[in-house]
Amino acid sequence: MKLNRSFWSGKLVHDMRSPLILCTTLVLVLIALATSASAHAVTVGDAGYIQEIFGPHIISFIYLGAKHMITGYDHILFLLGVVFFLYHMKDVAIYVSIFAVGHSVTMIVGVWFGWGINAYIIDAIIGLSVVYKALDNLGLYQKWLGFQPNTKAATLIFGLFHGTGLASKILEYQLSDDGLFANLLAFNVGVEVGQLLALFVILIVMGYWRARPNFMRQASVANIVMVLLGVLLTYQQIAGYIAST
Repeated sequence: MKLNRSFWSGKLVHDMRSPLILCTTLVLVLIALATSASAHAVTVGDAGYIQEIFGPHIISFIYLGAKHMITGYDHILFLLGVVFFLYHMKDVAIYVSIFAVGHSVTMIVGVWFGWGINAYIIDAIIGLSVVYKALDNLGLYQKWLGFQPNTKAATLIFGLFHGTGLASKILEYQLSDDGLFANLLAFNVGVEVGQLLALFVILIVMGYWRARPNFMRQASVANIVMVLLGVLLTYQQIAGYIAST
């Protein structure tokens, strides 16, 4: 019995079309963002506000934290990778909490004690975190290494890097010591609020997508593209670091 080549090629195109359209859109957005800002950039208006205020400004910093998280495309990509194959809300809560703890600790401690890493270098590492998680989702570590690295430990470690990236950027704007701790806590609350909003959207989209019969085949394509996006993010930051030295 001969296979109908047109049928199978058409089916393959149909299976790949949705994730490719989505990921192509993400690529274009990333390229557009890369021409004007780094992944952890603070807008000019927000930077001016941060530098001029004194004392606790709880609501303002909650807003700034939420805004950063929602517009932080590196965070969103990593978060997508983390929950990509988590089907139970208990597992989602565990992994997102681990990421939040790592992110919160280094952001608050880094700003409070005034230590950070060059923004280009830390953002390059964050780009690699997207690559790492997408490769993990593809099951390549078991194939290459013969075992599965601890996914919870990896999520915590990369959460620490993500928080360090934010701390490094905030330090550039020299926040006033007056009300600093309260403002940092408020900013972190905002980051977690933004993370929950982003997670809410991601889980709704993933819920509909997983119900499709071709999800697993499309998921492989999507994670391959996520690897490419992570490489793109890393390349942008390395190029920026070279240009700045």
